Amino acid sequence: MKKYLRIALEVLLVILLVASSTFAYMNFSGKKHLSQDMEEVSAELDETKDTLDKTKEQLEEAQKKSEELEETAKQFDVVKQAFANGVLLQDVEALYKAQKVLSAERLVGLGTVRQLSKGFEDPSAVEAFQKSLDIAELGARMQAVCAAQSALVSAGKKVKVLAECSGKLEKPDEHAKTAAHNVHWGYEGDNGPEHWGENFATCAAGKKQSPLNIVGPFEKSKEVVKADYKEGPMKIINNGHTIQVNIEPGTGSLTVNKEQYELLQFHFHRPSEEQIDGKNLAMTVHFVHKSKEGKLAVLGVLLNEGKENATIKSLWANLPPKEGEEYVPAKMIINPASLLPSDMSFFSYEGSLTTPPCTEGVSFFILKNNVDISKAQVAKFPFKLNARPVQALNERKIYAN
Repeated sequence: MKKYLRIALEVLLVILLVASSTFAYMNFSGKKHLSQDMEEVSAELDETKDTLDKTKEQLEEAQKKSEELEETAKQFDVVKQAFANGVLLQDVEALYKAQKVLSAERLVGLGTVRQLSKGFEDPSAVEAFQKSLDIAELGARMQAVCAAQSALVSAGKKVKVLAECSGKLEKPDEHAKTAAHNVHWGYEGDNGPEHWGENFATCAAGKKQSPLNIVGPFEKSKEVVKADYKEGPMKIINNGHTIQVNIEPGTGSLTVNKEQYELLQFHFHRPSEEQIDGKNLAMTVHFVHKSKEGKLAVLGVLLNEGKENATIKSLWANLPPKEGEEYVPAKMIINPASLLPSDMSFFSYEGSLTTPPCTEGVSFFILKNNVDISKAQVAKFPFKLNARPVQALNERKIYAN
């Protein structure tokens, strides 16, 4: 009996020992988990504090911006009140009625006055901005293009905003954000010329598009064309599509019969956009002009691979360090006339801009005689391909003098 009692006591002691060890382990484990939980809670509290601090800073910034916007809104209300009587709008409309054709800039101005007088969704204002886009020329008229697109967005219209304008537009409201998106265009792939018509209808639907294959038979031209270009500062820009030289006002003009066009800029295409009898040359330089009535005329000079060109050598030596910014090298001057051949015989036809939005009604004069450019200079041009393919003639006549 004592023997069994002793065994029972020993078993009980073992059970108690195991139980106490288990309790001790569970107690230790619980404390360990509790310590980990506390550390996690502490970290979450720190993160919450950081978030609250950042939110506080954002609220303070938002409050400052709200105060600035409130002040701007007050100023804008003052301007709207000044325009509300419509007298200025009547004066502007009366003044513009005397002009047969309004420039892109004047159309933007007219649309703006109408918006301030009649409201942002005024149909006549929207029409003025849309007309401005139809006749505006990218590059030389980019400010008008961006202003018109911004105004149409503010009027709630579904506008295809050019990527070049995206940095110029103010942040639109939520409605405008859904109405506008950037349009990128280029010369290859999904942004290439075959896709321009998806965003710029005239590029696909237009019947008088440029460039053309210059091939006979030709009609006899009765037009007299004279270029008068003078020296001016070298104002050069890489706009992401070409190298363009902007011209100082009053330093260049093109006279067609008795009508005068002011030289705005000239730029380059590789290879030549125009073809002669189905063949492209190395490059083209296009001189873009505008009349007082807003009409455009382009003088094209085809560049043939041959001797080094001194003017292009100077231009290529002063290429802009940054894309999109006009660069004016110190003490550098340029005379666009140095890129013209001595014989100004030409082919002519009615065409369009060769870049989006492909606006038609542009007079083209393509000189018959070429100017040399060296193979190395062609290779140094920053764009391997920036030429639109030739377009359908569509029963147009090509003239030659």
